[in-house]
Amino acid sequence: MDTRTSPFHAGERELQARAGVAERMEQVGRVIIRDHMPEQHRELFTKLPFMIVGSLDAQQRPWASVVAGRPGFVAAPDDRHLVFHTQLAAADPLRANLAPGAPVGLLGIEPHTRRRNRMNGVVSALDAMGFAVEVRQSFGNCPKYIQAREPHWVDEPVSMADVRPVIKEGALLSDEAVRAIRAADTFFIASASPDAQRSGPGEGVDVSHRGGKPGFVRVTQESGATLLTVPDFIGNFLFNTLGNLLVHPAAGLLFIDFERGDLMWLQAQGEVVWDGEEVSAYAGAQRLLKLRITGGRRVAGALPLRFGAAEQAAQLAATGEWA
Repeated sequence: MDTRTSPFHAGERELQARAGVAERMEQVGRVIIRDHMPEQHRELFTKLPFMIVGSLDAQQRPWASVVAGRPGFVAAPDDRHLVFHTQLAAADPLRANLAPGAPVGLLGIEPHTRRRNRMNGVVSALDAMGFAVEVRQSFGNCPKYIQAREPHWVDEPVSMADVRPVIKEGALLSDEAVRAIRAADTFFIASASPDAQRSGPGEGVDVSHRGGKPGFVRVTQESGATLLTVPDFIGNFLFNTLGNLLVHPAAGLLFIDFERGDLMWLQAQGEVVWDGEEVSAYAGAQRLLKLRITGGRRVAGALPLRFGAAEQAAQLAATGEWA
């Protein structure tokens, strides 16, 4: 990374300034955010059975997706490229969003060890067997708020390409979708900078993890709309997700049912609530993320992986619950 250039875009820098960490994060960011993958990142990516991918559709809306394969389905031929040999779920928006030059965000997460690393870049190759991504930004993440759970296969990865019934969701989510969200202890969120197609500092697509006690995502429905409220706990202060939402409020959400393999992709408009009674009412919350749902889709049993019982992240002992 060119140390003369900030690795953050204007939205990220604004939130860092508001949190009082701008100068420190500028120094930290120029060290930890690289234009290549360290060996330990490459090692993690290539042994995973799944990865989370953020992408943009034709309307510049982010989507969060999951790709899966037997360990080794991700290859790292050098420190600037990842190659995916994978089948995509038939209903996954990623199928339509992948194209040479398209920006993507990648999250490699190993739930049972709580290791995770991020890589944001662009699609450098695409064919019937998979796709390749060239690095723009590579950086590590701490293990906070990850529920430890062990994955196991119940089918071959190619089963993701099977055509399964797709249930469409509108702005007012169905009862089944609401139940799934209220039971979740984890979801993934994709976001993007306004100029994600550019190669400027901090520009591109990002996808990240959010974890909490089951029920940490509050669901309210009124006037034909669904609103999700999520506590934002203390993190790494990079503000990748929130910085993107400040300047480009569209978000893509992915909820995985770890017991049944169900996938739910949602679209939302996001905003950050920094203070007030609602923030202080949730122990451990630094701020709140409000996500107004605009639509989505669900597919039962689409992920051929299942996961064992969750071991709650230690940091969650200091967090509260919605009244």
